[in-house]
Amino acid sequence: MSRPKTRWIVIFAILVILQFLVLFNAENPISDTVDTIDKADTAWMLVATAFVLFMTPGLSFFYGGMVSFKNVISTMLQSFIALGVISLLWYLVGFSLAFGDSIGGFIGDPRTFFAFKNVGLNPHPAFSPTFPFLLFALFQLKFAIITPALITGSFAERVKFTSYLIFMCLFSLLIYCPLAHWTWHPDGFLRQWGVLDFAGGTVVHMSAGFAALAGAYMLGKRENKDHHPANIPFIILGTGMLWFGWFGFNSGSALAANGLAVQAFGTTNMASASAMITWVMFDALVGRKISAMGACIGAVVGLVAITPAAGFVNLGQSVFIGFVAAIVSNLAVYYKQKTSLDDTLDVFPCHGLGGITGMILTAVFAKDVGLIYGQYQTFMYHIIALVIVGVFTFGGSYLIFKITSMITYMRVSPDDERLGLDLSQHAETMEATR
Repeated sequence: MSRPKTRWIVIFAILVILQFLVLFNAENPISDTVDTIDKADTAWMLVATAFVLFMTPGLSFFYGGMVSFKNVISTMLQSFIALGVISLLWYLVGFSLAFGDSIGGFIGDPRTFFAFKNVGLNPHPAFSPTFPFLLFALFQLKFAIITPALITGSFAERVKFTSYLIFMCLFSLLIYCPLAHWTWHPDGFLRQWGVLDFAGGTVVHMSAGFAALAGAYMLGKRENKDHHPANIPFIILGTGMLWFGWFGFNSGSALAANGLAVQAFGTTNMASASAMITWVMFDALVGRKISAMGACIGAVVGLVAITPAAGFVNLGQSVFIGFVAAIVSNLAVYYKQKTSLDDTLDVFPCHGLGGITGMILTAVFAKDVGLIYGQYQTFMYHIIALVIVGVFTFGGSYLIFKITSMITYMRVSPDDERLGLDLSQHAETMEATR
C-alpha cells in the first residue's frame, strides 16, 4: 500500500477535528415544541426536498451520458460527490452565510446558525412560518448541492478530481452563499430592490453558467473535442429525473401546499414541454436531425428558464418563456462551437443564458410588477442585478480557479487525459458493463 500524501493527512485531520467540534456543539431539535406546524405544508415540503435531492443523481446521468466512454464514471461522480461535500459545508457554516443575520444585506453572520444552532423543529417566522425551520434548511441545502454540480459540465474530461473538490468548497462558500443571501434573505440587497427569483434563476443557474464560463476559459481546450456521447439512454433517464425533481425545485419554492405551488407546478411543466418541442423543431428547420439529445437539452433549458418566473407568470407566458429560451440556447450552442471556448457540455449556453433569459422575461411578465403592466422599476433592477451577478460570479469564480491552481494542478496531465479520467482519477472503468 502506498503512503498517503501529506495533503490527504491534513484534510483527514481537519475532518476528524470538525467531527468533534460539531459533536459537542450540536443541539437536539427533538426538544422543540412542534404543535404549531401545518401538517400539509410540512408533508409537501418533505416531498419537495426529496424531489430536489433526486435532481443531482439525475444530473449525474444527464452529464454522464454526454461525455466519452472513458470519462463517464468521473463525470457522474463529480455531481454525486456534491451530495456529501456540500451537505457538511451547509450544516457547518453555509446555511448561516446564506440565511443568517444579515451583515449589510451582503452576507449572513456565520455564527447565527453554526452547526445548525437554533435550527430546530419550530417554525421560523421569516423563512418557514408553517413548517419546521430544520426542513427549510434542508430544502435550501438541495439547491446548494446541485449548483456546483452543474458547473462540472464545462470542464468535464480534463479536471483533476481533488482540484474540483477544493473549487466546489470555495465556490459554495464564497459565491453561492452570498448570492442566496442577496436574493432570498429578507434583508438581502437584491431582495430589497424587488428583484424576483422564485426558485433560483440567478442564484443557481446564472451563477453556475458564469462559473462554467470561467472554468472553461481557465482550463483550456481538451486535446480531443470530437467524441460521441457514451450513452444516450443515460441522457434520457437523467432528463426524466431532472424534470421530475424540478417540480420540487419550483413548486417547493412556494414554501406551502397551496395554489402558488400548483401554479409553479403547471408553469414548470409547460415551459419544459414548449422548450423541448421548440428545440427539435428548430433543429429540423435549420437542417439538423431531430435527436434524442436535442429533445433532452431543450427540455432542461425550458426548466432552467422558468425557474425564476415559475410563481409569477401564467401558463401561456410560461410556454412563451420556454419557446424563447430554447431558440436563444440553441443558437448559442451552435455559435459556441465556432469559437475556441471548450465548454464541454454547453453549461453557459444552456444554464447561463437560459437563466438570463428567464430573469429578463420574469421582469417582463411578472404579475402586477412586470413590464407589460407598465411597471419599469422591476425590469430596470433585474437588468442591474444581471450585470452585478454576472460580474461577481464570473470574476469570483475565475479568482477561485486561480487560487485552486496555486494549491494543486487544476488539469490532469496529457497522458491521464488520453487514458480517461475514469482510470486515471478513480481506477474504475465502464468496460465490465459495456
